[in-house]
Amino acid sequence: MRRSAYGAVPEAEEAFAIPIETPVAIETNGIAYAVMMATPTDLEDFVTGFLMAEGLAEAAEVGDVALHQVEGGDWGGGHVARVNLPVERLGPILERARRRVGDSSCGICGIEGVEAALRPLPALRRQSAASSAAIGHALEALRKRQPLGTRTRATHAAAFCHEDGSVQVVREDVGRHNALDKLVGALARRGLDPAIGFIVMTSRCSYELVEKTVRAGCPLLVTISAPTDLAVRRSKAAGLSLAVVARDDSMLWVC
Repeated sequence: MRRSAYGAVPEAEEAFAIPIETPVAIETNGIAYAVMMATPTDLEDFVTGFLMAEGLAEAAEVGDVALHQVEGGDWGGGHVARVNLPVERLGPILERARRRVGDSSCGICGIEGVEAALRPLPALRRQSAASSAAIGHALEALRKRQPLGTRTRATHAAAFCHEDGSVQVVREDVGRHNALDKLVGALARRGLDPAIGFIVMTSRCSYELVEKTVRAGCPLLVTISAPTDLAVRRSKAAGLSLAVVARDDSMLWVC
């Protein structure tokens, strides 16, 4: 690639990586449920977090995730992720499978209606004790924990941090929703309780991120960009603390 300075300065060759975006088909008990466009890393975590965020399973109910690569000709391939859930979970899956199609830009593709999109959120059981200083420490530490983002400049990161600001787990993806699903899945698979820390996202604060954070049981969400009005209202209703426009020198406490 060539970098141009929009002026008389000669263009210069510059090399950097381009992130992979590929379809990931999720099958539960042999039933095709969703196809998501995602970065094909940490897919076991992604599938686990996705199923939890959809309300289809608790962490302990998600069995082993079997991954299968599928060739796709000139456009490259994809992945099929197969997982078995308890039989009592199949009712909602069968009902919604026909209507569910996803991608990396939308967190609610295929939802049946407004009521389903705005279904009530559970109330969080505790408040975060993280200080502004701890959040600043986490933001600084996270910059060094994004290898994919450093190479591509095109991915989002989701990080789980202890209340002292120490970064524990980081996941990356081309989609911010996918990155958060990967993080929640990683915490579940490691047996880490989201309630004892906070989540940092390198993205704007959309209401889908609020919903995923609340359903994971985490009491504080920090984002580097601004929130939407619905994200703020949903955060307040669920008791989620929200810190936004979190930069080097300051941030905004919304609720």
